[in-house]
Amino acid sequence: MKVQRVLVVGAGIGGLTAAAALAQRGVEVEVVEIRNDATVYGVGIIQPANALRALRSIGVLDEALAAGFRFSANIFYDWQGELIAECPSEFGPEVPSFNAVGRPDLHRILVSAAERAGAKITYGVTWETLDEGRSSVTVSLSNGVRADYDLVVGFDGLRSALRRRLFSDQHEPIFSGCAVWRVTMPRPPEVTDLLLFQGDRTKAGLVPLSDDLMYLLHVTPEEGNPRHEPGDFHRLLVDRLKGYAGIVGELRDALQQSHEIVYSPISEVWLPTPWYRGRVIVLGDAAHGCAPHLAQGAAMAVEDAVVLAEELESRRGVEDSLAAVMARRIDRVTLVQKVSQAIQVEEMAVTADVLPRVTAHMRAETPERLGRVEAMLNRPF
Repeated sequence: MKVQRVLVVGAGIGGLTAAAALAQRGVEVEVVEIRNDATVYGVGIIQPANALRALRSIGVLDEALAAGFRFSANIFYDWQGELIAECPSEFGPEVPSFNAVGRPDLHRILVSAAERAGAKITYGVTWETLDEGRSSVTVSLSNGVRADYDLVVGFDGLRSALRRRLFSDQHEPIFSGCAVWRVTMPRPPEVTDLLLFQGDRTKAGLVPLSDDLMYLLHVTPEEGNPRHEPGDFHRLLVDRLKGYAGIVGELRDALQQSHEIVYSPISEVWLPTPWYRGRVIVLGDAAHGCAPHLAQGAAMAVEDAVVLAEELESRRGVEDSLAAVMARRIDRVTLVQKVSQAIQVEEMAVTADVLPRVTAHMRAETPERLGRVEAMLNRPF
């Protein structure tokens, strides 16, 4: 490979996948992570088949499947628990349609893959300055180290400092008007697929994580992007789940103060092409953060990472390789962002008054519509 030394900024899902994929190809990879240790917070993450194929390419598919729970359908209900539509997945066939895994488990798997491949991960450190030359980038790190790299890759999230360095502050995250609440709970035996419940300008979901656990998600409008205190999360989530009957109502009534609830405002980033300047590129949420309504945000990040490694292996120059990454990624991530955004807008517009009419439309349209999107994402990335 022409690229021999790479700095990856951010030890999240995309950054660790990139570190593993590049190091497996003989690249010397250093990862810097501004957090002080490898501890991650979160509940669970859905891995669609395209994400599983990307993980297979770096050799961790079996580990991910062993740590998670496989399922094969999205099943839609109204908030009273009445069935709307069953949508068996079009993903496949060589990997499961979906695998849901605990966020800390996935992080552990990816850290291990990167380190096994020889990548070095340093916590509590980030970049301070970049000096770009014709054949390298000189980076000063916050720990006093100054070194040259053939390429710098930013997987540093929605509020990417590296994106701001390259493209100023014109592409900051835009709050969508909604947030998602998540909480891990014991899994009822009937939760063996992704169960989604349309409510009154809200949506709830149940995601199986293991034989014993699942997580409850709840998407709600949050006008003005308020900052809720963690001590209020239990009360606020219970209040927002009012009106839900059936299994969601039962789970709401079982919520305890001791349950760890994660509250995440939903923001989006769209960075116009190209996502690079010279020998510095940003990928994942830093370039195309999207609403979680297709469960494809992390999938797009791991695909970005694998495609980057493949194109750098082509032995073209850095500029041509990065241009090839853009050509392979732009249509795919644009599809995911637009469809995810459209789903959120549609769901948040449904009120209790129009729900009966909406459910009739969903019965007629949702299986085919979801199947079309999955068929496109099932194509090789």
